[in-house]
Amino acid sequence: MKKVIVTTTINPPTKAIEGFQAMRDWDLVVIGDKKTPKYHLDRGIYVSPEDQEKYDRALSDAIGWNCIQRRSFGLLWAKDLGADVVALVDDDNIPLPGWGDDLMVGKEVEVDYYETDLPAFDPLGATNHGQLWHRGYPLPLLSKRNYNQKSRRKVIVDVQADLWNGDPDIDAICRMEHAPECTFDPERLPMAANKMSPFNSQNTFLSGAYLKDYFLFPHVGRMDDIWASFYVQAKGCRVIYGKASVYQQRNEHDLLSDMRQEYLGYENNLKIVNDLARDPASILAHLPGRSAWAFQLYRRHFNHG
Repeated sequence: MKKVIVTTTINPPTKAIEGFQAMRDWDLVVIGDKKTPKYHLDRGIYVSPEDQEKYDRALSDAIGWNCIQRRSFGLLWAKDLGADVVALVDDDNIPLPGWGDDLMVGKEVEVDYYETDLPAFDPLGATNHGQLWHRGYPLPLLSKRNYNQKSRRKVIVDVQADLWNGDPDIDAICRMEHAPECTFDPERLPMAANKMSPFNSQNTFLSGAYLKDYFLFPHVGRMDDIWASFYVQAKGCRVIYGKASVYQQRNEHDLLSDMRQEYLGYENNLKIVNDLARDPASILAHLPGRSAWAFQLYRRHFNHG
């Protein structure tokens, strides 16, 4: 099985990157940006801005610079390497001992299975930190969350979204209110649900079969990976949430800036999950033109014949 780790960075190699490049049964691909300093890996591939432009200048222009959505070039590198599984990680998420060992992608796994009548499921509300919610969960649904309908069920896994101890992936409003330091109870995981749910691109294992449909949409602020998660689930991708396998020592953020970057989601996420449940192609109606164009350019790399 070919396994590839993909990330972006504007920093020198971090403690997290050092940990990921030590994973002997994984290939590491690091995508650089205009702000990235001179970069060296002992193991792995560093893809410079010049390499990216040489690979696909039109896609590079459509995505733009100094943004995490450059990570989509890493997905294309993983495709060209023949990846069966791609791990998307952030450079401030330090792998815990055993990271990647409990890989469930492509396997049938027994999980805690939640059923909800709401349009979307929030995984964090089912953990021991139930006061929190996952970034991208539609805010109008928060007060209606209910976890009473739970059973044990076997599911075949396309995406394994592992959680993160330390500073978790919550939105700016939740972070300003709670400022959490989390240790997630592994006994409550893995879990899955009958409805669409948000997952991110910071500690997530994706089946290579879904690379064509998984794209980090540019020009939509901090909804890039969230809308990508909703879209692939609308296309049939099955996600489970796994135990925390990283410690997030979060890079410095301006929370008010984060909130402005998330506002598009606060306003549109509920409508998007409802629209996608009816028609996956409806995602295009919610994207700026340049973002939709970038998605088209990305997908042409998967056209055959």
